[in-house]
Amino acid sequence: MDTGLDTGLDTSGWSFDTLAVRAGQERSQFGEHSEALYLTSSFVFENAAQAAARFSGAEPGNVYARFTNPTVTTMQERLAALEGAEGCVATASGMAAILSTVMALMKSGEHIVASRSIFGATQQLFGNILPRFGVDTSFVDQGTVEAFRAALRPTTKLVFIETPSNPLTEVFDIAALAGVAHAGGALLVVDNCFCTPALQRPLQLGADLVIHSGTKYLDGQGRVLGGAVCGAQVLTEEVFKFLRTAGPTLSPFNAWVILKGLETLSVRMQAQSANALQLAQWLEAQPRVARVYYPGLASHPQHALAMRQQTSGGAIVSFEVKGDREAAWRVVDNCRLLSITANLGDTKTTITHPASTTHGRISPEARAASGIGEGLLRIAVGLESQADLQADLARGLR
Repeated sequence: MDTGLDTGLDTSGWSFDTLAVRAGQERSQFGEHSEALYLTSSFVFENAAQAAARFSGAEPGNVYARFTNPTVTTMQERLAALEGAEGCVATASGMAAILSTVMALMKSGEHIVASRSIFGATQQLFGNILPRFGVDTSFVDQGTVEAFRAALRPTTKLVFIETPSNPLTEVFDIAALAGVAHAGGALLVVDNCFCTPALQRPLQLGADLVIHSGTKYLDGQGRVLGGAVCGAQVLTEEVFKFLRTAGPTLSPFNAWVILKGLETLSVRMQAQSANALQLAQWLEAQPRVARVYYPGLASHPQHALAMRQQTSGGAIVSFEVKGDREAAWRVVDNCRLLSITANLGDTKTTITHPASTTHGRISPEARAASGIGEGLLRIAVGLESQADLQADLARGLR
């Protein structure tokens, strides 16, 4: 997937924070300081021969904004640099990134092994939609390496995990699962939405592909939808071929907004993670809270693993309220500051009841297998004052 862009800069020695601000930028003849936004559906060629060469791929360059656009290319190159990836393909959403990966790398008769602890829409895709096309999925209910190994088949092509998972923040051993997948002839795909490369870089731990919902922390302010697939060029090239034809493409405007979000990714993730740890510690001390799920807490069952793989616990805190759905909804309904929405990754703190929102479309049996009870709430911690967040939750917990 050669787009013909070359910044002419050696970025190999740059730190993460510098890459987040500078990587991938190619200035036009106007010399703009901020990345340009190219709002055009197509590109003009110098002559018929160049048009033919561009369409065939013999000459690099932009052709049609469904699959080549300078703004999107800049965003792809920047995110690839942050993840330490050879290639990156941007998509219209995080779910489009997952679908594009499966459609590009699998065929009928092949098999996926996935953790049960994944986003509800991903469960729907793997469990209800892909079987129509002959792709079967085995969901692993326990996060042990042995459970994943036992679920492998000769036809397994992908092992798919979220770490930390949504919404229970279960942490998986990326390096160990990479070994299991590779021994079975499969690829390990890691959804890195909760951590982003600011806190975790799965490719360095042996993963083959990283999935992102750019809608979340990469944008960081709840403005646009977007997704991405990062990894080895030989794999992202296949995803690009699917995207070029099928068209689940990231728009140039959304790519530009996510570019602006990447510039502050590191400082936001550090601040929101620190805020989340304080809130998790406060929740553990509340008498009406039965349990808190946060990788940064010593009480988390995979705390040690999380601290090896991640630079902090992240910004997602889930907790169980003593009681049933009514008790959980009472906490939600008494919030005046926290936004009642299922989105996450925003600078504004959000709260949701997973059993009736993000995981509401999966069966009660599947929710039970995933550990998602009626008293569970998920908070995506933002940048507000810690005292104000605690006061807002205390109202409902009383």
